[in-house]
Amino acid sequence: MSKNQPAEAPRSNYITPEGAKLLRDELTWLWKVERPRVTQGVSDAAAEGDRSENAEYIYGKKRLREIDRRVRFLTTRLDLLTVVHGSPDRTGKIFFGAWVRLEAEDGEVLEYRLVGPDEFDVSKGQISMDAPMGRALMGKQEGDEIVVRRPAGTATFTILAVRYTPFTAED
Repeated sequence: MSKNQPAEAPRSNYITPEGAKLLRDELTWLWKVERPRVTQGVSDAAAEGDRSENAEYIYGKKRLREIDRRVRFLTTRLDLLTVVHGSPDRTGKIFFGAWVRLEAEDGEVLEYRLVGPDEFDVSKGQISMDAPMGRALMGKQEGDEIVVRRPAGTATFTILAVRYTPFTAED
């Protein structure tokens, strides 16, 4: 890290069982399916002769480096992660893994699940516990109001419901 670059924010080492399974599945697929397929392609391209102008060979070698880098990252990261099972005893209070229903200032109702930084996906309603919204929610309970400072400006939300199982249409 150079002195001109800001230090990277610390990442939480928590992950849900579902998130850990996704990372393990990706690692298995890369190692047992994708890497052998790309290796065979590189071998076939190398057999064609001049490697310096062989686009398939050059791309294949680049792809192998990408796969190996991702495999190293996943292996190291999975060793560091703590899989959090189950729900806390105090229902109604927000901890890691909770599904939360919020009401925004404009009346819009939002649903999120608080997950680790390795599995967040806003399009699926999964927000990182390290994100501004996640940090604001931790430890709060139903009925509380939270103020979230985000790049788009400050917003206020009311916590309508907290569950440790997904919301259903009847909730």
